[in-house]
Amino acid sequence: MNYQLRQLARVLVATSTLLFAHAYAAESSISVPVSEVKFFDTGVGPLKAAPGFGDLSKGAHSTFVKLPAGFVSPLHTHTEDYYGVVVTGVVANEVDAVSKDRPLPPGSYWFQKGKAKHVTKCLSANECVVFITQPGKFDYLDVH
Repeated sequence: MNYQLRQLARVLVATSTLLFAHAYAAESSISVPVSEVKFFDTGVGPLKAAPGFGDLSKGAHSTFVKLPAGFVSPLHTHTEDYYGVVVTGVVANEVDAVSKDRPLPPGSYWFQKGKAKHVTKCLSANECVVFITQPGKFDYLDVH
């Protein structure tokens, strides 16, 4: 197995472990078709979110996040580490706005260390959707 597949396997195992822990505590199994995933305004610019599990405002969660086409975040940080998996579109997540973008197409992932400055972009002509998993609540802290 090549390096990239091993890394993806590690992310999936970590995410699955969190999801399993949550599912184990749930009363029953669920299946949610995409037509029933309900997005809401996050209060962070134009970003919208939909829960996978947990509540991003309260603690550990996995959440779908929509970024509009061409979106470029300001330089920012988050308190908690998180993993991101690209569902649709092409995303870049870099240490600043001037670093060369490494395009992340669907199926790609990244790890963002908590408190580390970064810029997240949707490089696509259409919106991007990512699935993030965090061990604590979501926050978005502008860096000035």
